[in-house]
Amino acid sequence: MTKVYINGKFFDKADARISVYDHGLLYGDGVFEGIRIYGSRIFRLHEHIERLYESAKHIALEIPLTREQIMEAVRGTVQINDKKDGYIRLVVTRGAGGLGLDPRKTTDPQIIIIVDDISMYPRELYENGLEVITSSYIRPPSNALNPRIKSLNYLNNILAKIEAIRAGCLEAIMLNGNGEVAECTGDNIFLVKRGVLKTPPAHAGILEGITRGVIMELAVAAQVPLQETTLTRHDVYTADECFLTGTGAEIIPVVMCDGRVIGTGKPGPITRQLRERFQEAVRQD
Repeated sequence: MTKVYINGKFFDKADARISVYDHGLLYGDGVFEGIRIYGSRIFRLHEHIERLYESAKHIALEIPLTREQIMEAVRGTVQINDKKDGYIRLVVTRGAGGLGLDPRKTTDPQIIIIVDDISMYPRELYENGLEVITSSYIRPPSNALNPRIKSLNYLNNILAKIEAIRAGCLEAIMLNGNGEVAECTGDNIFLVKRGVLKTPPAHAGILEGITRGVIMELAVAAQVPLQETTLTRHDVYTADECFLTGTGAEIIPVVMCDGRVIGTGKPGPITRQLRERFQEAVRQD
């Protein structure tokens, strides 16, 4: 039976609970990380923990464990669940407190570690490619809710996901306030044009994904030209290839956007090459 870590103790999945007064539930006040397990190895754990602490610092949330203690807790939760391949959800909430937004009303931040399985998209779409739309919901500007904070506030992304589902798709591209491509509801986006790999820069309003960073490393190692550059819907429509990256999604090709076929309508050679290199890298990390 799945065991869930909460503040140093393990609970059966059915018995894992926190207070209904927790500000993570009431106001989305908290941060999280999604992390992969491959062959019993936790992939890029240090990078995920560093980003967790950066997110927490930005929202003035003090995590009551050191980085080393958090990593040991993650490893222990993976071990007790005997998970060889899977997904880790690491959550830190502000903690329980009185009603109202004031974080000073809270006590005891909750550290929660879930180890389970995840399936973002049907397996056949990894081979044949995904259809996406452009959402009418934009990414918040950084002076509203900085997208570099991996917070528990995901309603904007969920609304875009609902919009995609109602359009018969499983994913949507989100633009920023300038009409530029930012990212998808839960994934970063890459395009290929004339052999050059392109992805939006951090200032476009993206979360700097861990998988995104790995793909950029692999592209450099494979001598694939790489640009972090401003992109628009025109660039997506006229791209030779397109794919998405994320801890849950890994790498998935996109073959149609807003009814326009991308490239040949099939996953392209650079997408396939980087996906193969990624699958090798996660087993060697």
